[in-house]
Amino acid sequence: MSGKNVFQKIIDREIPAEIVYEDDKCIAFKDIHPAAPVHVLVVPKQLIPTLNDVTSEDEATLGHLFIAAKAVAEKLGLAGGYRVVINCGPDAGQEVMHVHLHLLGGRKFGWPPG
Repeated sequence: MSGKNVFQKIIDREIPAEIVYEDDKCIAFKDIHPAAPVHVLVVPKQLIPTLNDVTSEDEATLGHLFIAAKAVAEKLGLAGGYRVVINCGPDAGQEVMHVHLHLLGGRKFGWPPG
């Protein structure tokens, strides 16, 4: 049995996903359980389990995720705005232990969330 998480299997093309963006550092694909009309996950190709595992060496990777999220938002026509969410750990709703951004849009959002 492989020790890969589901995101790594998508990155390695072992399971299908509806990919909307990819470059050498990250991949973005539609969430299979969307919480908004647009719900895309932006995932680094480098495995970082949670935000608690981030080190100073990950600074460029994490910054790149936000640049990619902006490109995805532009590509998907989210000119009216969008929300970016990062969950850290099971109590925050992180289900896959691989850092990722949730890019949500296509409707108005309230505050506070959750």
